[in-house]
Amino acid sequence: MNDLYNSKKVIWGLLAAFAIVWLYVLGIRTLVPPDEGRYAEMAREMWASGDWITTRLNGIKYFEKPPLQTWMNALSFAAFGLGEWQARLWTGLCGLGGVLFTGYAAARVFGQRAGFYAALALGSSLFWVACGQIDSLDMSLSAMMAIALCAMLIAQRDDATPAEQRNWMLVCWAGMALAVLAKGLIGLVLPGAVLVLYTALARDLAIWKRLHLGKGLLLFFAVATPWFVLVALKNPEQPHFFFIHEHWERFFLKTHHREGAWYYFLILLVPGLLPWLGLVPQALAHGVRRAPGTFQPRLLLVIWAVFITFFFSYSSSKLPGYILPVFPALAMLIATYLENATRLHRMLAAGLLLLVGVAGIAAMPLMTQMAVRHPAERAMLEAHQPWVLAAAIVAAAGGALALLHARQLRRDLTVLTLAIAGFISVQLILTGFEPYGKMRAGKDLALKMLPELKADTPIYSVATYEQSMTFYLQRTVTLVNYWDEFTFGLQQQPELSIPTLDGFVARWRQHTADGVKALAILSDEAYAELKAKGVAMRVVAQDTRRMVITNL
Repeated sequence: MNDLYNSKKVIWGLLAAFAIVWLYVLGIRTLVPPDEGRYAEMAREMWASGDWITTRLNGIKYFEKPPLQTWMNALSFAAFGLGEWQARLWTGLCGLGGVLFTGYAAARVFGQRAGFYAALALGSSLFWVACGQIDSLDMSLSAMMAIALCAMLIAQRDDATPAEQRNWMLVCWAGMALAVLAKGLIGLVLPGAVLVLYTALARDLAIWKRLHLGKGLLLFFAVATPWFVLVALKNPEQPHFFFIHEHWERFFLKTHHREGAWYYFLILLVPGLLPWLGLVPQALAHGVRRAPGTFQPRLLLVIWAVFITFFFSYSSSKLPGYILPVFPALAMLIATYLENATRLHRMLAAGLLLLVGVAGIAAMPLMTQMAVRHPAERAMLEAHQPWVLAAAIVAAAGGALALLHARQLRRDLTVLTLAIAGFISVQLILTGFEPYGKMRAGKDLALKMLPELKADTPIYSVATYEQSMTFYLQRTVTLVNYWDEFTFGLQQQPELSIPTLDGFVARWRQHTADGVKALAILSDEAYAELKAKGVAMRVVAQDTRRMVITNL
């Protein structure tokens, strides 16, 4: 049981089971807003319109992010039709590919057992697994950055041949270019800053001679540049918005209202790194120790993890997914440490997972308190409780079993048990979220609207925008008194919205006078306001968060 990494049957069996489960669960949940609905809808509109240059959301120009995710999702729709697993397929493949490439790179650079451990660590880390099942840009960016990081490690190892060094560095440059197309300039800035810091701390100036800068830059610009040129030619307003507003102002100013404390991401890493949290401090300390040879791969991984965490901690804009790119580096550091970790440290890691599972079981009654803002949703959280309880039990049982294996010096089996427990726990939590997520998405309301719709039926969204409902309706809506993320696009295309509630009331009454049926999505508060204005309307459907009305 201490040489599982050498068994082809074990490796291929685990890989097949992991991939089947990973891909299967992509389609068992509703697309939860805001991110999943937004990026699915953008891709649907791209696929429906045939415009692969100008990205749009709800028919409005939307330039907050580059198009890689939208392109890939639109291709999924073109190949397999519209659906939930299709909307998550690219993200799922990115998460799965990140695990496999991280394991492969660790095996090439640190040895076969380290590669086995690295794949297990990344493929079971709570945050990586969860983000790999969600249609969001963060996994797309992280996978492309993982390509750059892993290719750099393979290329720069001391025993790399000149051909290997050149070819893998070109893969690294391509990875950075794709990262730019995934989420912007951080795809180049972050790896570049890490390299500069590594050069200074490792005193390895010679690495710059091994980067193949000439060929690499040509490849980088060949991949990353064309879309930026084409979109700017079609939309001259895009470059300033994207490069100044979405980069400089988002990082330094608080205009996006997404600021958080400096320790925001450190707190997120605590649950995000389960079941490996107990090994992270030792792995980081182990990583800074100088190893034989010129290239110091573990030091590069430490700098990657620490600098990216610091970079986003300093930013004025913070969202949970921003920290995801550090996970492949941490997985490799954990793997290299686990190879030679003492029995005590493996027992501590297993014991921590056991304690987390027990704490989760004890805290289960507190879950329903999360529904304070929407008391009617308590039943949905109660329905989620058994799934979370099962996840906590699996974590506790996995921690206890891993603890037993660690005591018996079965190190490969200890690591495998922790990984399986972590992976299954996350899947249980995500699967059980479906009733609550379905309500959040408004899917049932969208399905109830469909019989009321004809091809030319006007649909309005009053003082809100339901990110997922437009995808399930397969229709855009006319925004009423709503700006938020559409502000820039509506400044370019003001005719695509109704800026005031009074303007909507006038349009609604005109539809009624003309005998034209219209529908609107709105909150209870907006409904009460319209009722006070004497607006004629009939409720088609409603849930705990919004309602749908019609004028006829």
